[in-house]
This record gives sequence, structure tokens and C-alpha cells, in this order.
Amino acid sequence: MNKPPRKPKKATSGASSGSKPPASSANEDISQQADPASATITVTAVEVPELTEEEQRDRLHLERRVERAFFEAGKALMELRDRRLYRSTHKTFEEYCRVRPWRWRSHRFGHNRRQSYLLMDAAVIFDNLEQKCDRNDHILPTNEWQIRPLSKLDPDIQPEAWEQAVESANGKVPSHRIVKDVVQRIMERTQVPNTYRIGEVCQILVKDNPELRGKGGCWAIVSAVNDFSCTVKMWDGEYTVGLQHLKSFNYLPQECQQMQSLSNRISRLYSDSLEETVKNLLQSLGKLNRPYLTAVEEKLLSVLESEYEKDNCLND
Repeated sequence: MNKPPRKPKKATSGASSGSKPPASSANEDISQQADPASATITVTAVEVPELTEEEQRDRLHLERRVERAFFEAGKALMELRDRRLYRSTHKTFEEYCRVRPWRWRSHRFGHNRRQSYLLMDAAVIFDNLEQKCDRNDHILPTNEWQIRPLSKLDPDIQPEAWEQAVESANGKVPSHRIVKDVVQRIMERTQVPNTYRIGEVCQILVKDNPELRGKGGCWAIVSAVNDFSCTVKMWDGEYTVGLQHLKSFNYLPQECQQMQSLSNRISRLYSDSLEETVKNLLQSLGKLNRPYLTAVEEKLLSVLESEYEKDNCLND
């Protein structure tokens, strides 16, 4: 039987065929070893030193600073607004937030009016959680987006909701979606029917809502009824507020109509460009806890209306 022809040998380098590469050569073919599975790979172990007690304290302190970054921003904005530290360059806080070239920008928004108020709301919620949640857990929000859903709940319920969200996240900082789901379940469990009616006159209760600061006790007229909130008209515009921020005056229908008429008269006059004395007068009328004007109040309002109409005629 004929043997198969041998394959031609491959060309080799100038080195003699009898020479062998050094044992330490990196190009050594592991397949040449008797048993490739028994090849030994040497791995150099790198020892990672444990943190000292001081380093552990420093790490915890720095982590807390990162977590509180949005909280500090919200607190700073509240102080800027409450002390009116913007007044030398801007007429209103809203204009200041819109125009000011902030060096720090949120990953989600720039610092417009809405974002500023969201940060201030978040600062209030963060402070509430820090005071009332179990300090042994050390799980607090790290950004405003995570706790935004909590703004729909009463401050007394917010810590409970946050702790449930942390538990759902297996002891880690919960995401916005987890917090939102927990808040939704609590709202469904504690749902109270919205009994307010369009045209009803209510008193504003601030209850840690920064957007309502300075309006505690003011009257407002319901213009829209939602599931868990009402849109109300006040002397300086419309606001959507939770039911916990409203208390009905229980006025008679005729008294509600009188307040609606007063609201329309004030709204036609009020603007940020008015003199401070005029604005203060209109604001004081917006804080009345009775459904009528005295003779003096009616006369003052009529004078302002006359001047306003006169200015409109001149501008026309």
C-alpha cells in the first residue's frame, strides 16, 4: 500500500534547526508542553490596605457633603429669596433666577424659576427626612430628582414613604421610579376625595411649601379641581396647590361671587412694575378674611382703578 506523500517542510529562519528557544521566551507555545492543563500562571497579589478609622470618618464626611449638595443649593436659594439679596440688580426673584449666570448647573435643568423652586422644595423635604428618618440607616437622597415625588405627600408621611422606598431598593438609595411607585401606593391607600368646588373661596395654608411663602392666611378662589390638588386664583396669579394647603372659608354663594369680583378687580391692577405702596395695598386686600370691603377700602381701590384706567387711556 502506497504511503501518502509527506508535506513539504516550512522554511525556517537562519538559525540552526537544532537550536531551541530559551525556556523563558514569551513566545513559547504552551501546546508544546506535555500537559497544557498543568501550566502554571503566576499572579502577583496586590495587598489593599484597610481604611483607618480616620479615613473611614473622612470618607463618610465627604459622602455626606456630596449627598447634601442639592440640599445646600436649595437652602442658599431660599435665603437669597427671603432676604431679597437680588434686589440691587433684579426686580423679582424669578427674574434673578432666569438671568443669573449660575456656574453650577443641574444635570437635568438650568437654573430657571422652576428649577430654583424645585431645589427649594427638595431642601425642605431633605431636612424633614434627615430629622425624622432612622439615623442608623444613613440612607439619604443624593439628588433632587429622587425625592421630587415626595412633594405630593404631607410632611408627616414623607419619612415613612422614603424608608419604604429604601427597603424596596434593598437598602440602597432608591431611584425616582421606586420613590414614585411608593408615593402612588400611599396616595391610593390614603386617598381623600376632593370636595372643593370651582368658585369656592379658601384660605391658604403654607405648611412648608416655599412657593406659598408670604401667602399664609390669604384667600384664594378655586378655578380648577384635580384629583389631589386645586388650581386657585390669587391677587398675583394662579397656583396649583395640594389639598393640605387649602381650608375653605365656607362662604355663601353670594359671598363667593363678591370675592370673585374683588379678585378680578385686583388682578387687573396688580403687576410687579407698580410702586411698593400700591402693591402693598393690593396685597393687603388679598389677605382679607371677610367677604367684603369697608367703605375706606372700597374708596382706595376705586382711586387706584381710576388711575389705572387713566394711565391706560394715556398709553393708548
